[in-house]
Amino acid sequence: MGLHLRSFPSVLALLAAASCVPTAVLDRPDHLTAGALLEPDSAISDQLRRELRRVYAAGLSLTKRSEGWSASLYHDVARYCTIGYGHLIKKAACDGSESMEFRNGITEPRGEELLVGDLATAQSTVASAVTAKLTDGQFAALVDFVFNVGGANFRNSSLLRVVNAGETNSVPVQLRRWVFAKGKAWPGLQTRREGEIDLYFEGLPRPPASTELVTPIDILLGETPGNSP
Repeated sequence: MGLHLRSFPSVLALLAAASCVPTAVLDRPDHLTAGALLEPDSAISDQLRRELRRVYAAGLSLTKRSEGWSASLYHDVARYCTIGYGHLIKKAACDGSESMEFRNGITEPRGEELLVGDLATAQSTVASAVTAKLTDGQFAALVDFVFNVGGANFRNSSLLRVVNAGETNSVPVQLRRWVFAKGKAWPGLQTRREGEIDLYFEGLPRPPASTELVTPIDILLGETPGNSP
């Protein structure tokens, strides 16, 4: 039985609506939104991007491992629509309004391209906040840290203080404080911090194990009084 012409608008509307319905969106409750992507002043001009110190391959590899990979759309722990290596599409659930590129899934090279762009704010923060001379490994380690916890948290941290003061032996213990989120320790954060320590001391003597007692820090709250887990 054929369709009447007058029924075409409703059919087209149904087809259009169907095309906007996203395919199954994964849930990744183990993935935390990158703190650097949640900050309001995250826009970086193209000119500044070209001038930023690059993150070398080992640093980019650490961030990739820490963020994890998904070619398809997923919801992170905050139920934000995300893809690739933690690329935040919007601070809301995926609903089919995302670009066709994202709804169809992305390739790994495209995911890396998005990550490199996302890291720019963290690179800028490290470049402006750190006054000490950094090796490539130290720069990459701090960029990964800032991408994870956010620039404001880094600027207000004891970690930044010891880095700028040249107190290199205190860097590991300060990094290891940032392993809590939502009031509990996260194995993924612990692994990430150890990776940052390895990068920071790449080619350098490792400091002796510290017995210094410090309070842990929730990365969602930062290092302020009363915000220890």
